[in-house]
Amino acid sequence: MKTPLWLVVACLAASLPTQAQTFKPIELKDQELATLRGRYVMPGRIISFGIVMTSTWQNANGEVIGATSSMHIQQSTIKPQFYVSMINEKGNGSTSSQGTGIVTGGNGLNSTEGVTQVVRAAGDHNSAYNNVQINVTKASQAPATEQQGQALAAGSTMVGANGAGALSVSSTAMGVQLNIVANNNQGSTEQRLAEGGLMQNTTLLGGGNQVNNLTSFNVVLRDNVTTGSLNGNLDQLKGLRTQGF
Repeated sequence: MKTPLWLVVACLAASLPTQAQTFKPIELKDQELATLRGRYVMPGRIISFGIVMTSTWQNANGEVIGATSSMHIQQSTIKPQFYVSMINEKGNGSTSSQGTGIVTGGNGLNSTEGVTQVVRAAGDHNSAYNNVQINVTKASQAPATEQQGQALAAGSTMVGANGAGALSVSSTAMGVQLNIVANNNQGSTEQRLAEGGLMQNTTLLGGGNQVNNLTSFNVVLRDNVTTGSLNGNLDQLKGLRTQGF
């Protein structure tokens, strides 16, 4: 027995009001929208942008290895460039004990997106600190900045070492990465800014270590925006695309 076509059409038509009522959009009030996350500014209002990444490892004897990598961009900046300052502090001269901890797994950390902060510890009396800061201030003109350290050319790596461990700072097409491998199997730490994401990963296998990873994004907005300034932008920021940001 065949169902008449008109009966099928009638059934579908009868169901439409119910479907429309079910999926009726809900209008949000301005007060509700104001509480949602997400803001934007006109490009001409950004007069300074900077990134500062610092990683340090202090062992049980007080010896410190680390580095600070920073970049500041203003309208006078010709080419975005990271600069690296090494951190090397002596301890009390004694020898650190051998780490005996074991940490397994973690392969999935290589495929995370966004901001990832990880601390894995298999030792005693350690401290590890991962932090991301976003600082937005206002000013009538860009602050005076002086680049500190040695320029980190694209595709290059800077290294350093002392009694606390070995350090490397690399700039690749994917971004910038700071790595520290502590001596005597005490552990390692990694801080990577690349492909639109940030990774801060620390593994502790020994004892008495203090590890810090900090990334700070600093933005300065123009106080008084004129009509003419809205047409301007920081073309220098486009250069970051070639570095993987």
